[in-house]
Amino acid sequence: MKLIKLNPTTNGTRHQLNIKKSLLSKTNKLLKNSIVGFKKFSGRSALNGKISVWHKGSGCKSNFRKINFTNSSFKSIVICIMYDPNRNSFISLNFDFKNNYFFQTLSTNFVYPGSLISCTSFSNELSLGNRTKLQNIPTGSLVHSLTNSFMVDKVCFARSAGTFCQILQKSSNLIKVRLPSGKIIDLLPSVYGTIGVLSNAKHNLVCLGKAGRNRLLGKRPTVRGVAMNPVDHPHGGRTNGGRPSVTPWGIPTKGKPTVNKK
Repeated sequence: MKLIKLNPTTNGTRHQLNIKKSLLSKTNKLLKNSIVGFKKFSGRSALNGKISVWHKGSGCKSNFRKINFTNSSFKSIVICIMYDPNRNSFISLNFDFKNNYFFQTLSTNFVYPGSLISCTSFSNELSLGNRTKLQNIPTGSLVHSLTNSFMVDKVCFARSAGTFCQILQKSSNLIKVRLPSGKIIDLLPSVYGTIGVLSNAKHNLVCLGKAGRNRLLGKRPTVRGVAMNPVDHPHGGRTNGGRPSVTPWGIPTKGKPTVNKK
């Protein structure tokens, strides 16, 4: 996927950078049953309607795509690459030869329609998109969609667009892995991972260009505390009086003060 710059005919399109999605599948009628509708509360409580999460609201309606995050064995072919409104990476529609059913997974970079992907517990073929245990993957490889040592059936690490983990060191009982944040953790050799980097790696280079596109994504504006009224924020009323930066609930945001003023 490459970035495209729009012709600056308006102020909103002057600095826009979008990802060209012409290679993605336009329509999909194979998995209508797996697209589930969840009721959105737009950051408000379902009981009394009060704001429970700030800066969320409105936005376009979107159906939830059911993604296969399990480690069940399969051998399948990629039918098409699709857009998912609930995540920033692309998803792929696959057909399992063994069990004869369609399912969706997170798409790996440079895995195109027609590619064969599999999930096995033993080392069979180490190609892009294949899922297996970390003990079968050589040191230095890039993997994504890692499970945790404590939650075997839940994908915890490297699920966002363009992210990956790297296997640094292997021993008989532990494997050192560098996470996308740079933190190094120890995982069990029986932990599963998918070989390769997640798709849509240029997602962080997208420039929205105008505030309206953020509103379509369901994001409301963020306002400074100084611009609020005293009833809404401790910084409100534009009379700070040398008060340290605090949250709306009065907790210091820059850590506990350690300097003795006397």
